[in-house]
Amino acid sequence: MSVNNTAYRDLMAYQRQTEAIAMVAERLGWDQETMMPRGAAEQRSEEMAAMEGVLHARRTDPRIADWLGQADAPDAEGQAQVRAIRRSFARSTKVPGDLAQEIARVTSRAQGIWAEARAREDVAGFLPTLREVIGLRQQEARCLAQGGDLYDALLDDYEPGATADSIGVMFAAMRPRLVALRAAVLDKVGPDKFGLNRAGLNRAGPAALTGVYPEAAQMRMARDLATAFGYDWSRGRIDLAVHPFSSGSVSDSRITTRVVEADPFNCFYSTIHEVGHSSYELGIDPDYAMTPIGRGVSMGVHESQSRIYENQLGRSRAFTGWMHGQMADRFDDYTVGSADAFYRIVNRVQPGFIRTEADEVHYNLHIMMRFDLERSLIAGDLSVGDLEAAWNDRFRADFGGVVDRPSQGMLQDVHWSVGLFGYFPTYALGNVYAGCLHQALRAAVPDLDAQLERGDTSAATGWLRENLQRHGGLRSPRETVARACGFEPHEGPLLDYLEAKFGDLYGL
Repeated sequence: MSVNNTAYRDLMAYQRQTEAIAMVAERLGWDQETMMPRGAAEQRSEEMAAMEGVLHARRTDPRIADWLGQADAPDAEGQAQVRAIRRSFARSTKVPGDLAQEIARVTSRAQGIWAEARAREDVAGFLPTLREVIGLRQQEARCLAQGGDLYDALLDDYEPGATADSIGVMFAAMRPRLVALRAAVLDKVGPDKFGLNRAGLNRAGPAALTGVYPEAAQMRMARDLATAFGYDWSRGRIDLAVHPFSSGSVSDSRITTRVVEADPFNCFYSTIHEVGHSSYELGIDPDYAMTPIGRGVSMGVHESQSRIYENQLGRSRAFTGWMHGQMADRFDDYTVGSADAFYRIVNRVQPGFIRTEADEVHYNLHIMMRFDLERSLIAGDLSVGDLEAAWNDRFRADFGGVVDRPSQGMLQDVHWSVGLFGYFPTYALGNVYAGCLHQALRAAVPDLDAQLERGDTSAATGWLRENLQRHGGLRSPRETVARACGFEPHEGPLLDYLEAKFGDLYGL
């Protein structure tokens, strides 16, 4: 064996161990959000800091530089592995190990503090922790940016190659058509007040679902929905969490959901959403397991999978027709008279406070608001003490409503408490990618609706697995989507889909 191939072999063996340790750390995070006793928070923060210390030391080991300098990748997959390792090494060596550990320690502890503050509607009790988290991420960003834009340095963690300016251009192109569509729908509906349409008094404005849907029955249907979307129960499980998420990869990728007995959609569509994330991880080529390209390539591409599962498939007229029958069979309080009425309820458009419950018309506007606020926070243009007022002012300007309590406002999302600055714009980017993928999927599977009417998603999920999911991190995020779609991704297909769908629903 040549020296160069020996270097590549040693590099990959070392990296597989690093990936395995990172998966153990990720499992600790899953446990913290699902099963960990509340009193263990301080101990868990020290455990997470210790794990980060081990990982940072491995990711900055000087031998990596030597191996990278000598490694001769045997093929395109090997070249992708080397690129990913080189990128990780370059970023990791810019951040001091003690800073990386402190970020892990503080963000682990901050998650519990946020959850308690949210439950108590206590912004003041959360602000000192948020201030500490932001300060640490700003320090990290300065290390990474080395004189460049701080927000771009953080965004690159979640969407390699994207910049705040490129995201801003995309949002500027999307906003006018989204605002016009929202205005046209709400003009038809005629809301009496923010968040409450006139139930049943306007043909264009469907009433909300009513009744009580017991937790046990919701969870049974959630499991069946996950199965309908091809979730592999031999490598996954479902649990409850305050903020639904998925965790893991290779042969262990878990999902969570939440239950509100008056709102089963919260559970059902959170489940479908997280199945999209988890199926991406489980669908990656097993030859890439425990390697740098054996994960989803970016959060934007990841979100494309969760959103196309949830929206273009799960909220389609065809699939909701099947869901209508399931609801009628399972729930005594279910009184919706027809599949068409159920489809309209599922896709009901109304302003609302909560991002995760937002309809497809409003969702991206929530993301745009958070994007602007967090850029200002990282740049230092917005102080933590002024964040609540800035949030409430911006929300009133964008959505026309007055935030009446913090859990409906700046405390609703977990992301900032755990330091995920630069993450939010990937949600909207994922919607854009999903719009492109949906257009290509419809062309490839012309009888898709007939299959979805039977609750059969296998052709859709199979196409996504073959054309996108299995490739993991082999290519860049945009190239991954472009290869799957056959064209460069852009916002047009998403906006066309939204205008067609909701134009039909509301007779625009």
